[in-house]
Amino acid sequence: MAWRLALIAATLLALAGCSGSQRHFDVDRNLFPVKGIDVSNHNGPVDFTRARADSIDFVYIKATEGIEYSDAMFAHHLESAKAAGIKVGAYHYFRFGSPGHLQAYHFLNAVREHDLDLPLAIDVEDWLNDADVPDAEVREQLRVMVDALASNGMRVVIYTNKDGYARYIDSHFPDADLWLCSLSPAPPQAPWAIWQHSHQGTVDGASTPVDVNTFAGSRADFARWLAR
Repeated sequence: MAWRLALIAATLLALAGCSGSQRHFDVDRNLFPVKGIDVSNHNGPVDFTRARADSIDFVYIKATEGIEYSDAMFAHHLESAKAAGIKVGAYHYFRFGSPGHLQAYHFLNAVREHDLDLPLAIDVEDWLNDADVPDAEVREQLRVMVDALASNGMRVVIYTNKDGYARYIDSHFPDADLWLCSLSPAPPQAPWAIWQHSHQGTVDGASTPVDVNTFAGSRADFARWLAR
């Protein structure tokens, strides 16, 4: 019984949200050696050659948001990261109240001409979203978007935090991997593929603080995950 209570407590910690004063949690790189960042135009230009030399293995780059917005730095970030030998992926900021199929097509139009290594990521969180949209409607349109991407042969990972996981993701999207934001310890038993553990990471080549992520496994596990 004691170990079960400990596991429950640890999992709740892992699902702690990304709000509050804490902005960083250090990861034991002996346990989780695969390190990544995520960037958007807000980070400005990044020297990915220097970032790669600073142990960055992968990067998620913002491509789109909602049904109209496209990140102006997406193509530049992506091509620069690929040239540096970093595994690349694209993410879309999901807008509550916008049709899921239109968000999917907007995302696909932005990424279809690019050679990506990572599954497409959908960022699902309350921040900057309409609080009046019912949870069931958010889940419904997210389901539409995930299915539309899948029908176009795309794997999907969903990014969220504690509240987003509980309200929109838990038990509803077993077909998508989880990218979890948690600024507290995350045990291997937690159902995440990628863990975002810092909003204030310092990485060589980036002039601003960046979000830092880790993959849930060894380098061999990461290679197998990419090849799925």
